[in-house]
Amino acid sequence: MKIIYIGSVIFSAKALDKLITIGAEIVGIVSKKESSFNSDFFDLKPIADNNKIPFHYTLNINSVETIDWIKKLNPDVIFCFGWSNLIKKDVLNIAHLGVVGYHPTLLPNNKGRHPLIWAKVLGLQKSGSTFFFMDEGADTGDILSQSEFKINFEDDAATLYTRLIDTALLQIEDFHFKLKNNTFLRIPQNKYEGNNWRKRSGKDGLIDFRLNTTTICNLVRGLTRPYVGAHVEYRNENIIIWEVEVGNTKNDFDNLEPGKVLNIDGNKIEIKTGDSSIWLVKHEFNDLPQIGSYIL
Repeated sequence: MKIIYIGSVIFSAKALDKLITIGAEIVGIVSKKESSFNSDFFDLKPIADNNKIPFHYTLNINSVETIDWIKKLNPDVIFCFGWSNLIKKDVLNIAHLGVVGYHPTLLPNNKGRHPLIWAKVLGLQKSGSTFFFMDEGADTGDILSQSEFKINFEDDAATLYTRLIDTALLQIEDFHFKLKNNTFLRIPQNKYEGNNWRKRSGKDGLIDFRLNTTTICNLVRGLTRPYVGAHVEYRNENIIIWEVEVGNTKNDFDNLEPGKVLNIDGNKIEIKTGDSSIWLVKHEFNDLPQIGSYIL
């Protein structure tokens, strides 16, 4: 089964390595030289070179040049894992098995943008890993493989990224065999079910200390590396906050306003929240605020 592989993020690289390890017949790889919006960007060319696989850079997966390059390799299926642009009909129709895409949620729920970030920021207790046959919609095609994973309060973007990769790699080995042997199933999505998550903006990463500690923890943990980080506004600057811990939960500060600096312990800063307090553990403050000052 001849496979064209498309991808441009860390997950793309991990999944490609898995396919090579299990002996999948990768006849061509498509990637990008750089990305201005994928914080987990990964150039797949070194993997292609190391394994002597034909390679193609593109800025537009739907361009005539890219389509012609793919067609010449006559793939049976195209795998597109980690590509931020919609694939149009001319690409979808190249391979007789179609294009298999990936979305890290339990489709048809939570289609759309920033799925891992939204799942953590919203405090969901589970999410999933879904491979599906792409159509001209966004995350709407027939499901090929789906698996659920837990989200713990202590999880952050990095631990969830690792968990979804571990989950997806098991699925890849399973459905590659089924595609190759024509034993796979297609499960249609109900177009009347599910929701679509919107694109996040910089404002979505601003910490509001009027919120409760749990919500702030989820925000910071959902946006930490490999993503851009949550931030506070302090002295007209955006200060990135990478790690937090739950602070005093005994309601000892009920009469104090959210955003007040309560304590400094080394480089750690304790801040009053809407219901208790939170420690800023890893951050990019050059000068620590003073106890009694405010971060608003």
